[in-house]
Amino acid sequence: MLTRIVIVDDHPVVHDGVAAQLQRYPDMVVVGRAGTGAAAVTVCAEERPDVVLLDLRLPDCLAADVVPELHRVSPESRILLFTAFPEHAAVAPTLAAGACGILVKHAGSTAIRDAIRSVARTGAFHDGTPASVTTPVTAREYDVLRLVAAGHTNPEIGTELNLSINTVKTYLRTVMHKLAARNRAQLIANARGQGLL
Repeated sequence: MLTRIVIVDDHPVVHDGVAAQLQRYPDMVVVGRAGTGAAAVTVCAEERPDVVLLDLRLPDCLAADVVPELHRVSPESRILLFTAFPEHAAVAPTLAAGACGILVKHAGSTAIRDAIRSVARTGAFHDGTPASVTTPVTAREYDVLRLVAAGHTNPEIGTELNLSINTVKTYLRTVMHKLAARNRAQLIANARGQGLL
């Protein structure tokens, strides 16, 4: 079975290096590349790949933002998070958004091959990275945090996420406690300091 792959990363050296490694395997073909989340959505809508290798941090968004869009335009695609920072705080929200697993960028060509085959065959890949242990916020808290950072009020966040205002306040209180923030400005600053935004 031929596995069709799209590589999403803003560094050409990563694109080219991974594509070159995968050329060795007759059961894999790279059908597209993208350097931004928006470009990834376009490429995946056209190519409908089996597997998407998705960088955690893109110039226009974090991976957690683009995973739902990729699933919308290409429901059968399986997304493998590809990052140099497996302990990054945004990993768990990306997995919660629907990515199948995480692969570190320093992995060798056989590890990349095995991860792609695993995701294509079973829809999952685990290399033992304890992402959830190191991530302070849940996927829903992360959603609230991103909307706060975008300047939304509690009622607007409630409408956007289909939550009651009290629930929004609870999430906000929890995430402020977790990130040791006393107000929204400090919350945004602390979240940026931890690489969440």
